[in-house]
Amino acid sequence: MKNLNALAISISVLGAIATFLALGPLSGVYLIWAAFVAWGAFFALGADMAALQKVIVCGIFGALVAWLVAVVILAVPMAGALGLPLWAAIVVGVGVVAVVLAANVPALSTIPATVFGFAASFAFLLQTPDVLKLDVLLSASLKNSLVVISLSLIAGTVFGLISARWGAAMTKE
Repeated sequence: MKNLNALAISISVLGAIATFLALGPLSGVYLIWAAFVAWGAFFALGADMAALQKVIVCGIFGALVAWLVAVVILAVPMAGALGLPLWAAIVVGVGVVAVVLAANVPALSTIPATVFGFAASFAFLLQTPDVLKLDVLLSASLKNSLVVISLSLIAGTVFGLISARWGAAMTKE
């Protein structure tokens, strides 16, 4: 079987399973859209063990930086003096500097994967108003963006690895 056809089968079947799990028995444990972001990043970075490591490590690092940015925005009372848009922009800017400079560390050098984790975190936070609260961000719960986005990135990357290996097993040379 051609590689593209094999991947069409493996990714579609596993994508359906991942969706069922995310919306059914594992609802709230991981977010299917964030898992698909990681899955795509895994393939974009080479669909191998190095890609698995890069997406998980850098993606979670991006989620961590976004979490810290959100905590600072909410915990430091500068929004009143500067206005929330300006205060958030300043803190996000500092967070992005940290993301880029952290790329000097080899394990954190895949900036796109870090940005995917950062972006997924803010997508979750800004589209889910009940989680954009300091007490939720500081909790050890599945409403905490750091927890749920990290789990989602791991799930998506693992599904990516399984789909790549299954697709390779169905491919004729």
